Amino acid sequence: MVRRIIHKNLVLLIVAVAQFMVVLDSSIVNVALPSMYNSLKFNSESSLQWVVTAYTLAFGGFLLLGGRAADLYGRKKVFVAAATGFAVMSFLCGIAQNSLMIEVFRAIQGMTAAFMSPAALSIVLTTFAEGKERAKALSVWGAVAAGGAAVGVLLGGVLTEYLGWRWNFFVNVPVAIGVIIAARLYVPESKADLDHNKLDLPGSVLVTTGLMILVFTFTKAPSYGWTSIQTLRLFGLAGLLLAAFIYNESKSKHALMPLSIFKVRSVLGANLAQLPITAALFSMFFFVTLYVQNILGFSPVRSGLSFLPVPITIGVMSVVMQKVIGKIGYKKPIVVGSLFIAFGLFLLAHISVGGSYLTNVLPGLIILAAGLGMTFISITIAATTGVPAHESGLASGLLNTSQQIGGSLGLAILSGISASTAASYIASHANTAKQGLTIATAQVQGFQSALYVGMGFALVASLVGLLLIKEKRGEQIDTTVVAGA
Repeated sequence: MVRRIIHKNLVLLIVAVAQFMVVLDSSIVNVALPSMYNSLKFNSESSLQWVVTAYTLAFGGFLLLGGRAADLYGRKKVFVAAATGFAVMSFLCGIAQNSLMIEVFRAIQGMTAAFMSPAALSIVLTTFAEGKERAKALSVWGAVAAGGAAVGVLLGGVLTEYLGWRWNFFVNVPVAIGVIIAARLYVPESKADLDHNKLDLPGSVLVTTGLMILVFTFTKAPSYGWTSIQTLRLFGLAGLLLAAFIYNESKSKHALMPLSIFKVRSVLGANLAQLPITAALFSMFFFVTLYVQNILGFSPVRSGLSFLPVPITIGVMSVVMQKVIGKIGYKKPIVVGSLFIAFGLFLLAHISVGGSYLTNVLPGLIILAAGLGMTFISITIAATTGVPAHESGLASGLLNTSQQIGGSLGLAILSGISASTAASYIASHANTAKQGLTIATAQVQGFQSALYVGMGFALVASLVGLLLIKEKRGEQIDTTVVAGA
């Protein structure tokens, strides 16, 4: 009995490290962006978002395909192959010589992550039995997902200052190699019990292309104009492709995303809540990182350390939530946690040119982190409870898709809002003598606008949780740890 538990926990450790690495890479470059701007000769500061967006866009676009491939062809096989690709692309990102190279390599890196992440979560779902055993494992998983982004900012600061920004990518290589070796030795192979191994390629092309065009449109809309012909055409094309994807799924014999999965209680609500929460999270890391470096003058390592309260708070909250969710279920933490995130962003939106870390940044970070600790764990449990074993990869891919598309859309929208707000401020103060102060104030005005909209995203998530997530009476999840269980 003891050997079985140790083996399961070892499997959880292996795939959690891989997931930590995937989440880490969506935020680790934030602190390095100013250094990369000069080194790789980007055209403008706003174009820096593509270092983040290229990764998250490809990640989100290919996740459903990655999750289904894991179910059909073997979760361990897909996991190991994807981890190998992730290591290779991390190395290539580290040796990139210009902005185009880093954006292309980051996109391919995101695609490999799209196969690795759902395979990893699917391994967790098939390794741990539904109930308190799985809930405990998913609590660990949720903490990794919520804390990885914050740790990424801290680690990115240390690596950028002492070793250079390229080590933000090189560090993945030995970690990935360790994960690959451990997975080959200790992770058991499994696949869905289906009578076919056919991927829905038309569906894959439609959803991937549609999502990528949608995010691209949100990114370019501020410069094109929200009501311009180019913007409307792109939105129309994205909508047409995604509508065609839904139609294809309703008719396909071997659908990439069988629509029947949404009959499982709370799957739809959990995924819809995840979208705006991740959008709000990405906005916080991106804009607060730029604020503490460009306005407060923090060094990269000091910027990273300034986010240290986030993973600490998430870690504490995750321990608490294991007991709380067992008593009250997962709906209430999603609703209340989203309100915490909104309030944290509201406080952060009061940053100023003459502000300070202790008064303008720290309180908002702690409150927001507490909300993340509540919501990420609860949403992970809500989105995977009751899902049949043969669709575990699909559920994993769907949840990860919501995370990454939410982050990509959020960052695209908020970067546009920030840039347009700053440009308007500069235009209205063109004759001001203190041009340097005007530019700094314009940047902060842009950050404030973006953070306020991020707050709105979090409020939407709370409303979605309240209206769409339902629990049957008496179905609360027992996450308490029983000795010898």
